[in-house]
Amino acid sequence: MKSITIKGSKRENLGKVATKALRNADKVPCVLYGGENPLHFSANELDFSKLVYTPNAHTVVIDINGNQKINAILQDIQFHPVSDKILHVDFYQLSDDKEVNMEIPLVFEGSAPGVMLEGGTLMVNKRKLKVRALPINLPDSITVDISELKLGNKISSADLDSEDFTILHPENTVVCKVRTSRASMSLEEEVEGEGEGTTLEGEASSEGESSSGEE
Repeated sequence: MKSITIKGSKRENLGKVATKALRNADKVPCVLYGGENPLHFSANELDFSKLVYTPNAHTVVIDINGNQKINAILQDIQFHPVSDKILHVDFYQLSDDKEVNMEIPLVFEGSAPGVMLEGGTLMVNKRKLKVRALPINLPDSITVDISELKLGNKISSADLDSEDFTILHPENTVVCKVRTSRASMSLEEEVEGEGEGTTLEGEASSEGESSSGEE
């Protein structure tokens, strides 16, 4: 998995005044967990753009004062409710022998016959899946092959199992499915309606002819 470097400075003062001063200087207060003790540091808000504002998954190399580099993953992030500025970020330190949980984006490949040939619509229920894996086995993305999906078919999380990671969703979680499109359903309803009308007219004519014969 690709990594993004975040350059940080260790924080000495942790009070509200110091935190407010950091944010006023466009810096983000951060905490790194997973080590012997939490590590408090700050980083420039602009450094988070490639990590936060992207659909891709990345690990992080936290560079503290240029002399300490720590591998980590983004664990939690808080935004200001009005300005959307980043208020606080939590990281979790990676260990080679310890599994971690992470959301991985899904990449859909192929063309579904149920859409191309049968007029269905591909409904995507999940864009990411949370997985557990050793850091070395964390995938950049999970490929979802839809080339065999016919009308009414679906792909669930169980279909995407891998020896490298464990998917942390129920096995019956629907990732995507092909269903009849609204346009096709409307057309079928119109055809059925026309057929019913024809049948009723035919029955009425028969009744009329039968009555004429009796007279």
